[in-house]
Amino acid sequence: MSERLQKYLAARGLGSRREIEVWIANGEVMVNGRVATLGDQVQAGDEIRVRGRVLRGDERPQRWIAYHKPEGEICSRSDPEGRSSVFSALPRLRDQRWVSVGRLDLNTSGLLLFTTDGDLAHALMHPSQALVREYAVRVLGEVPAETLQGLLAGIELEDGPARFETLVEAGGEGANRWFHVTVSEGRNRLVRRLWEAAGCTVSRLIRIRYGPVALGRGLRVGRFRDLVPEEVAALYEAAGLPRARPAHAHGRPGARGRGAARGKRVRGRPKRNR
Repeated sequence: MSERLQKYLAARGLGSRREIEVWIANGEVMVNGRVATLGDQVQAGDEIRVRGRVLRGDERPQRWIAYHKPEGEICSRSDPEGRSSVFSALPRLRDQRWVSVGRLDLNTSGLLLFTTDGDLAHALMHPSQALVREYAVRVLGEVPAETLQGLLAGIELEDGPARFETLVEAGGEGANRWFHVTVSEGRNRLVRRLWEAAGCTVSRLIRIRYGPVALGRGLRVGRFRDLVPEEVAALYEAAGLPRARPAHAHGRPGARGRGAARGKRVRGRPKRNR
């Protein structure tokens, strides 16, 4: 059975579809001895060479992790300004690349999902899936009831109307108030822009859930953990894809930095962050 080249490579953990499409356009992918083009179809038995390396094997085990991003880290692989990247904190892979599921801006912390399955990452981020993202938001000062209602009803932004699907008060002391909000689209800085459009100042923003996976209380800032089987199955179900074969090696729960490769897996579904 044939499959589009970029989809085939993304599903085997070589990179995101977007990255692979750039490699193909630049002539860095060859199929059966000829330079590949966008739209080429491949099948089992084809010889594929990616950026000078022969792709061996039809199937490659996949891996999925949750990372608790701190403020101040960027979601790009490199930065001309020398800022720290989230990718520098992830476990090292052999012949595969981590693909992030969505992004968080520099000043937002919380849950980032990473996988070697580029096809899964693409499906989870696709607007048609409308996966719910949940955030804990700290707002400066009291927020009038009519403002909260307006955020649920919808506010016109520069790139079109938007609203929170749910908005729940979550306590607070002194000058700050906490809220939990959900959105089901991935527009840039959407949560911050909605609060700002309503005249509110966000002093802290934490993503605590992406689709069926929650950040949980046990994952410290700057640490990662492998997803448990139930979470992986829920992600593939949410994406409408068959589940891939897992990798054998797993990063230890709460590990930090490159090279933290093996350890005992966390059991059970993580508790929801509060």
